[in-house]
Amino acid sequence: MSQAVEVTANNGEPQQVKTNLLGFSASKLGDFFEQIGEKRFRATQIIKWIHQMGVCDLDQMTNLSKDLREKLKTIAEITLPEVVSCQDSTDGTRKWLIKVDGGSCIEMVYIPERERGTLCVSSQIGCALDCSFCATGKQGFNRDLTAAEIIGQLWIAADSFGQFEHKAPRRVTNVVMMGMGEPLMNFDNVADAMNIMLEDNAYGLSKRRVTLSTAGVVPALDKLADVSDVSLAISLHAPNDELRNELVPINRKYNLKEFIRSAADYIDKMPDNRRKATVEYTLMDQVNDRSVHARQLAELLKDLPCKINLIPFNPFPGSEYKRVTNTALDRFRDILAGEGYTVTVRTTRGDDIAAACGQLAGEVNDRTKRQERYKRKLNEAQPVKIID
Repeated sequence: MSQAVEVTANNGEPQQVKTNLLGFSASKLGDFFEQIGEKRFRATQIIKWIHQMGVCDLDQMTNLSKDLREKLKTIAEITLPEVVSCQDSTDGTRKWLIKVDGGSCIEMVYIPERERGTLCVSSQIGCALDCSFCATGKQGFNRDLTAAEIIGQLWIAADSFGQFEHKAPRRVTNVVMMGMGEPLMNFDNVADAMNIMLEDNAYGLSKRRVTLSTAGVVPALDKLADVSDVSLAISLHAPNDELRNELVPINRKYNLKEFIRSAADYIDKMPDNRRKATVEYTLMDQVNDRSVHARQLAELLKDLPCKINLIPFNPFPGSEYKRVTNTALDRFRDILAGEGYTVTVRTTRGDDIAAACGQLAGEVNDRTKRQERYKRKLNEAQPVKIID
């Protein structure tokens, strides 16, 4: 457990780096208080102040003694990411641009619906994967977000709606780890942040209302059930390995058979035997939208308790793909429904502010040079061949 440490500033003077308590789960916060000679129950008090009442100023935490507050101020802080801008779509979707340490920016999206409000949260600056149809991947990758930077997104959204004052006309009722990045490649920080989301003394979200989406980092998915029982979504997008190798390159490392097996194992470990995985499948015109692909998908998923969410591709600047036609979408859905699957079609929301699925980009200080390579390739892009 980290505490305030001494570092050397540019002027040679020692300088303390304080521990940011924002991203500490209840368990880790309890450990922190034990290490500084305080009782573990202080963790509950701090968690409530930050995540139930929206208070980040230690001086306002009046059920802590003045001595403890002064002690904490020397070694700890509660620091949020910085909101750079906020845009509202004509359909009510809201997108935030948020600056994090190092100068890069991430994006977060809130999607209001009649009975719920879903917050799409980022887990990395950019993405280490390079799915060919996703704008985030074209930004390259900088680093993982800290647990504080992940849960800070939920705090910012709740605060913006007046949720902490219990007078919110809109609320965050659901969280999906489907923003920028691959959550399972930032396993520990994502797990800590999700635990805070579920914590009764924090946001108190149901495990059914927090969803982690993965493109198939199989070793991490294999151990996810050991630390969490949130809902699972798997980003599939192709029904065979040859096509998925092109669309989702991580498939070359962990193929569809391994991925589906791992997802089925996760669902099997859930205490609720009614749980199902959500299969996300982005449909692109003349790429993965043929009848043969629908039939292959139905066969692939036969041993996985699941429902299928079809996502019409949302174009972004420089993309070589096109949105699926309504005819192909309806045909694909009907084939799967005919095989007994529950199938939904995701309504495109927020595309007028580039907040729709697959469009999040942010501002990434790319360490991979992928941005540069992608820009060079734009004029040379070849369409992806169709593989039956």
